[in-house]
Amino acid sequence: MSSAVVTRFAPSPTGYLHIGGARTALFNWLYARRFGGRMLLRIEDTDRERSTQGAIDAILDGMRWLGLDWDGDVIYQYARAARHREAAEGLLASGNAYRCYATPEELTAMREAARAEGRPLRYDGRWRDRDPSEAPAGVKPVIRLRAPTSGETVVEDGVQGRVVWQNKDLDDLVLLRSDGNPTYMLAVVVDDHDMGVTQVIRGDDHLTNAARQRQIYDALGWEAPAMAHIPLIHGADGAKLSKRHGALGVDAYRDLGYLPSALRNYLVRLGWSHGDQEVFSTEEMIAAFDLKAIGRSPARFDFAKLENLNGLYIRGAADADLVAAIDDVLPALGPARGIAVPMSPALRETLTAAMPGLKERAKTLVELLDSAYYLTAARPLVPDEKAKGLLGDEARTRLAALLPALAALPDWTAAATEGAVRQFAEANGLKLGQIAQPLRAALTGRATSPPVFDVMAVLGREECLGRLRDQVD
Repeated sequence: MSSAVVTRFAPSPTGYLHIGGARTALFNWLYARRFGGRMLLRIEDTDRERSTQGAIDAILDGMRWLGLDWDGDVIYQYARAARHREAAEGLLASGNAYRCYATPEELTAMREAARAEGRPLRYDGRWRDRDPSEAPAGVKPVIRLRAPTSGETVVEDGVQGRVVWQNKDLDDLVLLRSDGNPTYMLAVVVDDHDMGVTQVIRGDDHLTNAARQRQIYDALGWEAPAMAHIPLIHGADGAKLSKRHGALGVDAYRDLGYLPSALRNYLVRLGWSHGDQEVFSTEEMIAAFDLKAIGRSPARFDFAKLENLNGLYIRGAADADLVAAIDDVLPALGPARGIAVPMSPALRETLTAAMPGLKERAKTLVELLDSAYYLTAARPLVPDEKAKGLLGDEARTRLAALLPALAALPDWTAAATEGAVRQFAEANGLKLGQIAQPLRAALTGRATSPPVFDVMAVLGREECLGRLRDQVD
Protein backbone atom coordinates (compact mmCIF):
# COMPACT_ATOMS: atom_id res chain seq x y z
CA MET A 1 0.00 0.00 0.00
CA SER A 2 1.38 3.44 -0.86
CA SER A 3 2.05 6.28 1.53
CA ALA A 4 -1.13 7.97 0.29
CA VAL A 5 -3.11 6.51 3.21
CA VAL A 6 -4.97 9.28 5.07
CA THR A 7 -7.16 8.57 8.12
CA ARG A 8 -8.95 11.04 10.37
CA PHE A 9 -10.28 11.21 13.88
CA ALA A 10 -13.33 13.49 14.03
CA PRO A 11 -14.76 13.94 17.55
CA SER A 12 -17.65 16.24 18.47
CA PRO A 13 -16.54 18.60 21.25
CA THR A 14 -19.61 18.17 23.44
CA GLY A 15 -17.71 16.51 26.32
CA TYR A 16 -14.42 14.85 27.24
CA LEU A 17 -12.53 12.35 25.08
CA HIS A 18 -14.34 9.18 26.18
CA ILE A 19 -12.84 5.71 26.09
CA GLY A 20 -14.63 4.68 22.88
CA GLY A 21 -13.40 7.82 21.13
CA ALA A 22 -9.88 7.17 22.38
CA ARG A 23 -9.96 3.66 20.87
CA THR A 24 -11.25 5.04 17.54
CA ALA A 25 -8.42 7.60 17.54
CA LEU A 26 -5.90 4.84 18.34
CA PHE A 27 -7.14 2.58 15.50
CA ASN A 28 -6.92 5.49 13.02
CA TRP A 29 -3.46 6.41 14.30
CA LEU A 30 -2.19 2.82 14.05
CA TYR A 31 -3.59 2.35 10.54
CA ALA A 32 -1.96 5.56 9.31
CA ARG A 33 1.38 4.72 10.97
CA ARG A 34 1.27 1.13 9.71
CA PHE A 35 1.12 2.29 6.09
CA GLY A 36 3.37 5.33 6.42
CA GLY A 37 0.37 7.62 5.96
CA ARG A 38 -1.13 10.55 7.87
CA MET A 39 -3.81 10.86 10.54
CA LEU A 40 -5.69 14.14 10.54
CA LEU A 41 -7.73 15.60 13.40
CA ARG A 42 -11.04 17.31 12.71
CA ILE A 43 -13.19 18.83 15.43
CA GLU A 44 -16.85 18.50 14.39
CA ASP A 45 -18.11 21.62 16.12
CA THR A 46 -21.18 22.34 13.97
CA ASP A 47 -23.51 21.83 16.98
CA ARG A 48 -22.94 25.37 18.27
CA GLU A 49 -25.23 24.92 21.29
CA ARG A 50 -23.27 21.98 22.72
CA SER A 51 -19.71 22.51 21.45
CA THR A 52 -17.44 24.08 24.05
CA GLN A 53 -13.82 25.23 24.12
CA GLY A 54 -13.38 23.26 27.36
CA ALA A 55 -14.34 20.05 25.54
CA ILE A 56 -11.99 20.84 22.64
CA ASP A 57 -9.12 21.36 25.11
CA ALA A 58 -9.98 18.10 26.92
CA ILE A 59 -9.94 16.14 23.63
CA LEU A 60 -6.58 17.56 22.51
CA ASP A 61 -5.11 17.08 25.98
CA GLY A 62 -6.37 13.48 26.18
CA MET A 63 -4.87 12.64 22.79
CA ARG A 64 -1.51 14.16 23.71
CA TRP A 65 -1.46 12.25 27.00
CA LEU A 66 -2.18 8.98 25.16
CA GLY A 67 0.68 9.74 22.78
CA LEU A 68 -1.59 9.96 19.71
CA ASP A 69 -0.14 12.76 17.62
CA TRP A 70 -1.90 14.02 14.49
CA ASP A 71 -0.52 15.43 11.27
CA GLY A 72 -0.93 19.08 10.34
CA ASP A 73 -3.19 21.61 12.02
CA VAL A 74 -6.45 20.76 13.74
CA ILE A 75 -9.34 21.33 11.30
CA TYR A 76 -12.54 22.92 12.68
CA GLN A 77 -15.65 21.91 10.78
CA TYR A 78 -17.70 25.00 11.58
CA ALA A 79 -15.05 27.25 10.02
CA ARG A 80 -15.67 25.48 6.70
CA ALA A 81 -19.42 26.21 6.53
CA ALA A 82 -19.06 28.40 3.41
CA ARG A 83 -17.39 25.50 1.57
CA HIS A 84 -20.21 23.15 2.64
CA ARG A 85 -22.82 25.65 1.33
CA GLU A 86 -20.93 25.86 -1.97
CA ALA A 87 -21.19 22.05 -2.34
CA ALA A 88 -24.96 22.18 -1.66
CA GLU A 89 -25.40 24.94 -4.27
CA GLY A 90 -23.43 22.79 -6.73
CA LEU A 91 -25.84 19.89 -6.15
CA LEU A 92 -28.81 22.24 -6.75
CA ALA A 93 -27.23 23.37 -10.02
CA SER A 94 -26.66 19.78 -11.20
CA GLY A 95 -30.23 18.75 -10.34
CA ASN A 96 -29.02 16.35 -7.60
CA ALA A 97 -30.65 18.47 -4.89
CA TYR A 98 -33.78 20.63 -4.60
CA ARG A 99 -35.34 23.29 -2.40
CA CYS A 100 -38.00 21.97 -0.06
CA TYR A 101 -40.61 24.37 1.34
CA ALA A 102 -42.43 21.93 3.62
CA THR A 103 -43.52 23.79 6.77
CA PRO A 104 -42.74 22.54 10.30
CA GLU A 105 -46.47 21.77 10.64
CA GLU A 106 -46.44 19.64 7.48
CA LEU A 107 -43.38 17.72 8.68
CA THR A 108 -45.03 17.09 12.05
CA ALA A 109 -48.20 15.81 10.35
CA MET A 110 -46.03 13.57 8.11
CA ARG A 111 -44.32 12.08 11.18
CA GLU A 112 -47.57 11.54 13.05
CA ALA A 113 -49.21 9.80 10.08
CA ALA A 114 -46.19 7.49 9.71
CA ARG A 115 -46.28 6.70 13.42
CA ALA A 116 -50.02 5.96 13.34
CA GLU A 117 -49.53 3.57 10.40
CA GLY A 118 -46.45 1.96 11.95
CA ARG A 119 -44.22 3.12 9.08
CA PRO A 120 -40.65 4.46 9.46
CA LEU A 121 -40.52 8.25 9.81
CA ARG A 122 -39.48 9.48 6.37
CA TYR A 123 -39.93 12.64 4.31
CA ASP A 124 -42.42 11.92 1.52
CA GLY A 125 -40.67 13.85 -1.28
CA ARG A 126 -43.52 16.35 -1.75
CA TRP A 127 -41.23 19.13 -3.04
CA ARG A 128 -39.03 16.83 -5.09
CA ASP A 129 -40.65 17.73 -8.45
CA ARG A 130 -42.58 20.90 -7.64
CA ASP A 131 -41.68 24.28 -9.04
CA PRO A 132 -40.27 26.80 -6.52
CA SER A 133 -42.80 29.31 -7.90
CA GLU A 134 -45.41 27.35 -5.91
CA ALA A 135 -43.53 28.10 -2.69
CA PRO A 136 -45.69 29.48 0.14
CA ALA A 137 -44.84 33.03 1.20
CA GLY A 138 -42.46 33.50 4.13
CA VAL A 139 -41.17 29.91 4.28
CA LYS A 140 -37.39 29.60 4.13
CA PRO A 141 -36.53 26.41 2.26
CA VAL A 142 -34.10 23.66 3.19
CA ILE A 143 -31.99 22.02 0.49
CA ARG A 144 -32.54 18.26 0.18
CA LEU A 145 -30.61 15.58 -1.67
CA ARG A 146 -32.49 14.09 -4.63
CA ALA A 147 -31.72 10.52 -3.53
CA PRO A 148 -32.22 7.54 -5.85
CA THR A 149 -35.62 5.89 -5.26
CA SER A 150 -34.85 2.49 -6.79
CA GLY A 151 -31.88 0.10 -6.68
CA GLU A 152 -29.57 -0.20 -3.71
CA THR A 153 -26.73 1.58 -1.95
CA VAL A 154 -23.79 -0.67 -1.09
CA VAL A 155 -20.85 -0.17 1.28
CA GLU A 156 -18.01 -2.70 1.20
CA ASP A 157 -17.00 -2.36 4.83
CA GLY A 158 -13.53 -3.31 6.09
CA VAL A 159 -15.01 -4.83 9.27
CA GLN A 160 -18.72 -5.48 8.62
CA GLY A 161 -18.30 -6.87 5.08
CA ARG A 162 -20.78 -6.00 2.34
CA VAL A 163 -23.66 -3.90 3.70
CA VAL A 164 -26.67 -3.20 1.43
CA TRP A 165 -29.56 -0.73 1.79
CA GLN A 166 -32.62 -0.60 -0.46
CA ASN A 167 -32.88 2.95 -1.80
CA LYS A 168 -36.68 2.94 -1.42
CA ASP A 169 -36.05 2.81 2.37
CA LEU A 170 -33.87 5.94 2.38
CA ASP A 171 -35.47 9.37 2.01
CA ASP A 172 -34.21 12.73 0.66
CA LEU A 173 -32.07 13.98 3.50
CA VAL A 174 -31.54 17.65 4.35
CA LEU A 175 -28.15 19.04 3.21
CA LEU A 176 -28.66 22.69 4.15
CA ARG A 177 -31.02 23.88 6.88
CA SER A 178 -33.40 26.79 6.38
CA ASP A 179 -30.97 29.11 8.23
CA GLY A 180 -28.30 28.26 5.62
CA ASN A 181 -26.28 26.04 7.97
CA PRO A 182 -25.01 22.73 6.55
CA THR A 183 -26.04 19.45 8.16
CA TYR A 184 -23.55 17.02 9.68
CA MET A 185 -24.08 14.55 6.79
CA LEU A 186 -23.03 17.05 4.13
CA ALA A 187 -20.19 18.55 6.17
CA VAL A 188 -18.56 15.15 6.82
CA VAL A 189 -18.58 14.22 3.13
CA VAL A 190 -17.15 17.56 1.94
CA ASP A 191 -14.50 17.60 4.67
CA ASP A 192 -13.37 14.00 4.11
CA HIS A 193 -13.13 14.69 0.37
CA ASP A 194 -11.25 17.98 0.74
CA MET A 195 -8.88 16.49 3.35
CA GLY A 196 -8.04 13.61 1.01
CA VAL A 197 -9.22 10.98 3.49
CA THR A 198 -8.75 7.49 2.00
CA GLN A 199 -9.89 5.37 4.96
CA VAL A 200 -12.70 6.11 7.43
CA ILE A 201 -12.49 4.10 10.68
CA ARG A 202 -15.29 4.87 13.15
CA GLY A 203 -17.87 3.28 15.46
CA ASP A 204 -20.58 1.08 13.97
CA ASP A 205 -23.20 3.50 15.31
CA HIS A 206 -22.28 5.44 12.12
CA LEU A 207 -23.12 2.54 9.81
CA THR A 208 -26.49 3.96 8.66
CA ASN A 209 -24.75 7.33 8.10
CA ALA A 210 -22.45 5.50 5.68
CA ALA A 211 -25.37 4.80 3.32
CA ARG A 212 -26.50 8.45 3.40
CA GLN A 213 -22.96 9.74 2.91
CA ARG A 214 -22.36 7.29 0.07
CA GLN A 215 -25.35 8.80 -1.74
CA ILE A 216 -23.95 12.32 -1.27
CA TYR A 217 -20.56 11.20 -2.66
CA ASP A 218 -22.30 9.70 -5.71
CA ALA A 219 -24.36 12.86 -6.26
CA LEU A 220 -21.21 15.00 -6.11
CA GLY A 221 -19.37 12.64 -8.47
CA TRP A 222 -16.63 12.03 -5.92
CA GLU A 223 -14.95 8.75 -5.00
CA ALA A 224 -15.93 7.66 -1.46
CA PRO A 225 -13.15 6.64 0.95
CA ALA A 226 -12.91 3.03 2.13
CA MET A 227 -15.02 2.47 5.27
CA ALA A 228 -14.52 0.36 8.38
CA HIS A 229 -17.13 0.44 11.16
CA ILE A 230 -15.90 -1.00 14.45
CA PRO A 231 -18.28 -2.48 17.07
CA LEU A 232 -18.90 -0.38 20.16
CA ILE A 233 -17.46 -1.17 23.58
CA HIS A 234 -19.77 -2.80 26.15
CA GLY A 235 -19.40 -3.25 29.90
CA ALA A 236 -18.23 -6.54 31.43
CA ASP A 237 -21.94 -7.45 31.81
CA GLY A 238 -22.55 -7.07 28.07
CA ALA A 239 -24.68 -3.93 28.43
CA LYS A 240 -23.84 -0.78 26.46
CA LEU A 241 -20.92 1.02 28.11
CA SER A 242 -22.04 3.60 30.66
CA LYS A 243 -20.30 5.61 33.37
CA ARG A 244 -20.63 2.78 35.89
CA HIS A 245 -18.73 0.49 33.49
CA GLY A 246 -15.87 2.88 32.92
CA ALA A 247 -17.23 5.18 30.20
CA LEU A 248 -15.12 7.92 31.68
CA GLY A 249 -13.03 10.57 30.04
CA VAL A 250 -9.41 9.74 29.29
CA ASP A 251 -8.51 12.43 31.87
CA ALA A 252 -10.30 10.39 34.55
CA TYR A 253 -8.14 7.33 33.76
CA ARG A 254 -5.07 9.52 34.16
CA ASP A 255 -6.31 10.64 37.60
CA LEU A 256 -7.14 7.01 38.52
CA GLY A 257 -3.43 6.31 38.09
CA TYR A 258 -3.22 4.48 34.77
CA LEU A 259 -0.16 4.90 32.57
CA PRO A 260 -0.85 6.08 29.00
CA SER A 261 1.19 3.17 27.57
CA ALA A 262 -0.90 0.65 29.54
CA LEU A 263 -4.22 2.26 28.56
CA ARG A 264 -3.12 2.30 24.91
CA ASN A 265 -2.18 -1.38 25.09
CA TYR A 266 -5.52 -2.19 26.75
CA LEU A 267 -7.53 -0.23 24.16
CA VAL A 268 -5.82 -1.86 21.17
CA ARG A 269 -6.97 -5.27 22.46
CA LEU A 270 -10.60 -4.13 22.76
CA GLY A 271 -12.01 -5.68 19.61
CA TRP A 272 -8.70 -6.34 17.82
CA SER A 273 -6.42 -9.30 18.31
CA HIS A 274 -3.11 -10.63 17.06
CA GLY A 275 -2.88 -14.31 17.95
CA ASP A 276 -2.69 -14.74 21.73
CA GLN A 277 -0.46 -11.72 22.28
CA GLU A 278 -1.73 -9.45 25.06
CA VAL A 279 1.20 -7.07 25.63
CA PHE A 280 2.40 -4.86 22.77
CA SER A 281 5.04 -2.21 22.48
CA THR A 282 3.98 0.73 20.29
CA GLU A 283 6.22 -0.57 17.48
CA GLU A 284 4.65 -4.05 17.68
CA MET A 285 1.15 -2.55 17.59
CA ILE A 286 1.93 -0.52 14.48
CA ALA A 287 3.55 -3.47 12.69
CA ALA A 288 0.66 -5.86 13.45
CA PHE A 289 -2.42 -3.62 13.15
CA ASP A 290 -4.85 -4.80 10.51
CA LEU A 291 -8.57 -4.07 9.96
CA LYS A 292 -9.25 -7.72 9.11
CA ALA A 293 -8.40 -8.72 12.68
CA ILE A 294 -11.15 -6.51 14.18
CA GLY A 295 -14.06 -8.63 15.42
CA ARG A 296 -17.69 -7.91 14.56
CA SER A 297 -19.11 -8.30 18.06
CA PRO A 298 -18.83 -5.63 20.78
CA ALA A 299 -15.70 -5.69 22.95
CA ARG A 300 -16.15 -5.88 26.73
CA PHE A 301 -14.46 -3.40 29.02
CA ASP A 302 -12.92 -5.11 32.04
CA PHE A 303 -11.37 -2.98 34.79
CA ALA A 304 -9.59 -5.95 36.41
CA LYS A 305 -7.77 -6.69 33.14
CA LEU A 306 -6.81 -3.04 32.72
CA GLU A 307 -5.48 -2.95 36.31
CA ASN A 308 -3.39 -6.08 35.84
CA LEU A 309 -1.94 -4.74 32.61
CA ASN A 310 -1.22 -1.40 34.28
CA GLY A 311 0.59 -3.21 37.12
CA LEU A 312 2.72 -4.97 34.53
CA TYR A 313 3.63 -1.64 32.91
CA ILE A 314 4.40 -0.08 36.31
CA ARG A 315 6.78 -2.92 37.21
CA GLY A 316 8.51 -2.57 33.84
CA ALA A 317 8.82 1.22 33.95
CA ALA A 318 12.01 3.11 34.79
CA ASP A 319 11.88 4.59 38.31
CA ALA A 320 12.42 8.15 37.03
CA ASP A 321 9.58 7.71 34.49
CA LEU A 322 7.19 6.67 37.26
CA VAL A 323 8.12 9.72 39.32
CA ALA A 324 7.43 11.85 36.22
CA ALA A 325 4.04 10.09 35.79
CA ILE A 326 3.24 10.86 39.44
CA ASP A 327 4.09 14.51 38.71
CA ASP A 328 1.31 14.47 36.08
CA VAL A 329 -1.36 13.28 38.53
CA LEU A 330 -0.12 15.10 41.64
CA PRO A 331 -2.45 18.10 41.18
CA ALA A 332 -5.41 15.67 41.38
CA LEU A 333 -4.04 13.22 43.96
CA GLY A 334 -1.45 15.07 46.05
CA PRO A 335 -3.40 17.50 48.26
CA ALA A 336 -5.66 14.75 49.74
CA ARG A 337 -2.48 12.87 50.71
CA GLY A 338 -0.77 15.86 52.26
CA ILE A 339 1.74 16.15 49.41
CA ALA A 340 2.52 19.66 48.23
CA VAL A 341 2.25 20.46 44.52
CA PRO A 342 4.77 20.74 42.91
CA MET A 343 6.77 17.93 44.52
CA SER A 344 9.78 19.10 46.54
CA PRO A 345 13.24 18.10 45.22
CA ALA A 346 13.84 16.17 48.47
CA LEU A 347 10.63 14.14 48.06
CA ARG A 348 11.45 13.51 44.39
CA GLU A 349 14.82 12.08 45.40
CA THR A 350 13.33 9.93 48.18
CA LEU A 351 10.51 8.71 45.94
CA THR A 352 12.97 7.72 43.19
CA ALA A 353 15.07 5.82 45.74
CA ALA A 354 11.96 4.04 47.13
CA MET A 355 10.51 3.20 43.69
CA PRO A 356 12.06 -0.31 43.26
CA GLY A 357 10.26 -1.47 46.42
CA LEU A 358 7.05 0.48 45.77
CA LYS A 359 6.39 -0.56 42.18
CA GLU A 360 6.50 -4.33 42.76
CA ARG A 361 2.98 -4.54 44.17
CA ALA A 362 1.16 -1.43 42.88
CA LYS A 363 -1.39 -1.73 40.05
CA THR A 364 -2.00 2.02 39.68
CA LEU A 365 -0.15 5.25 40.45
CA VAL A 366 -2.77 5.86 43.16
CA GLU A 367 -1.71 2.62 44.88
CA LEU A 368 1.90 3.62 44.35
CA LEU A 369 1.33 6.96 46.08
CA ASP A 370 -0.68 5.33 48.87
CA SER A 371 2.09 2.83 49.58
CA ALA A 372 4.62 5.69 49.48
CA TYR A 373 2.72 7.64 52.11
CA TYR A 374 5.23 6.46 54.76
CA LEU A 375 7.85 8.65 53.06
CA THR A 376 5.88 11.82 53.77
CA ALA A 377 3.98 10.85 56.95
CA ALA A 378 4.34 13.36 59.78
CA ARG A 379 5.82 12.17 63.10
CA PRO A 380 4.72 10.72 65.35
CA LEU A 381 3.05 8.24 62.97
CA VAL A 382 -0.46 7.14 63.88
CA PRO A 383 -0.57 3.37 63.15
CA ASP A 384 -3.73 2.01 61.49
CA GLU A 385 -5.74 -0.77 63.21
CA LYS A 386 -3.70 -3.68 61.78
CA ALA A 387 -0.39 -1.98 62.61
CA LYS A 388 -1.64 -1.26 66.16
CA GLY A 389 -2.25 -4.99 66.55
CA LEU A 390 1.44 -5.62 65.80
CA LEU A 391 2.64 -3.05 68.35
CA GLY A 392 1.64 -4.60 71.68
CA ASP A 393 3.70 -4.20 74.87
CA GLU A 394 5.90 -7.21 74.06
CA ALA A 395 6.64 -5.92 70.56
CA ARG A 396 7.52 -2.45 71.89
CA THR A 397 9.87 -3.99 74.45
CA ARG A 398 11.66 -5.88 71.66
CA LEU A 399 11.93 -2.74 69.53
CA ALA A 400 13.39 -0.86 72.53
CA ALA A 401 16.00 -3.61 72.92
CA LEU A 402 16.78 -3.52 69.16
CA LEU A 403 17.30 0.27 69.05
CA PRO A 404 20.91 0.36 70.39
CA ALA A 405 22.05 -2.27 67.84
CA LEU A 406 20.58 -0.21 64.99
CA ALA A 407 21.96 3.07 66.36
CA ALA A 408 25.43 1.54 66.52
CA LEU A 409 25.55 0.49 62.83
CA PRO A 410 28.48 2.09 61.01
CA ASP A 411 26.71 1.84 57.62
CA TRP A 412 22.99 2.34 57.05
CA THR A 413 22.07 0.12 54.09
CA ALA A 414 19.34 -2.47 53.52
CA ALA A 415 21.94 -5.25 53.95
CA ALA A 416 23.36 -3.74 57.17
CA THR A 417 19.97 -3.22 58.87
CA GLU A 418 18.83 -6.70 57.82
CA GLY A 419 22.03 -8.20 59.30
CA ALA A 420 21.50 -6.40 62.61
CA VAL A 421 17.83 -7.44 62.87
CA ARG A 422 18.60 -11.09 61.99
CA GLN A 423 21.39 -11.17 64.60
CA PHE A 424 19.04 -9.69 67.23
CA ALA A 425 16.32 -12.28 66.38
CA GLU A 426 18.77 -15.20 66.68
CA ALA A 427 20.27 -13.92 69.94
CA ASN A 428 16.77 -13.64 71.45
CA GLY A 429 15.40 -16.94 70.07
CA LEU A 430 12.89 -15.14 67.81
CA LYS A 431 11.73 -15.80 64.28
CA LEU A 432 12.60 -12.93 61.91
CA GLY A 433 8.91 -12.03 61.46
CA GLN A 434 8.46 -11.56 65.22
CA ILE A 435 10.71 -8.52 65.07
CA ALA A 436 10.39 -7.48 61.40
CA GLN A 437 6.56 -7.12 61.55
CA PRO A 438 6.46 -4.73 64.52
CA LEU A 439 9.45 -2.92 62.99
CA ARG A 440 7.43 -2.34 59.77
CA ALA A 441 4.38 -1.19 61.78
CA ALA A 442 6.49 1.29 63.78
CA LEU A 443 8.26 2.70 60.71
CA THR A 444 5.30 2.90 58.28
CA GLY A 445 2.17 2.82 60.45
CA ARG A 446 0.83 -0.07 58.33
CA ALA A 447 0.99 -3.85 58.42
CA THR A 448 2.04 -4.07 54.75
CA SER A 449 4.70 -2.10 52.92
CA PRO A 450 7.58 -2.59 50.51
CA PRO A 451 10.36 -4.83 52.00
CA VAL A 452 11.08 -3.37 55.43
CA PHE A 453 14.88 -3.17 55.02
CA ASP A 454 14.40 -1.27 51.74
CA VAL A 455 12.06 1.06 53.64
CA MET A 456 14.76 1.63 56.26
CA ALA A 457 17.39 2.39 53.62
CA VAL A 458 15.14 4.93 51.92
CA LEU A 459 14.02 6.64 55.16
CA GLY A 460 17.59 6.92 56.42
CA ARG A 461 19.12 6.47 59.85
CA GLU A 462 17.82 9.59 61.65
CA GLU A 463 14.20 9.22 60.46
CA CYS A 464 14.09 5.49 61.32
CA LEU A 465 15.57 5.88 64.79
CA GLY A 466 13.24 8.86 65.44
CA ARG A 467 10.13 6.91 64.40
CA LEU A 468 11.15 3.89 66.50
CA ARG A 469 11.74 6.08 69.56
CA ASP A 470 8.28 7.71 69.03
CA GLN A 471 6.65 4.24 69.26
CA VAL A 472 8.84 2.87 72.06
CA ASP A 473 8.38 5.96 74.25
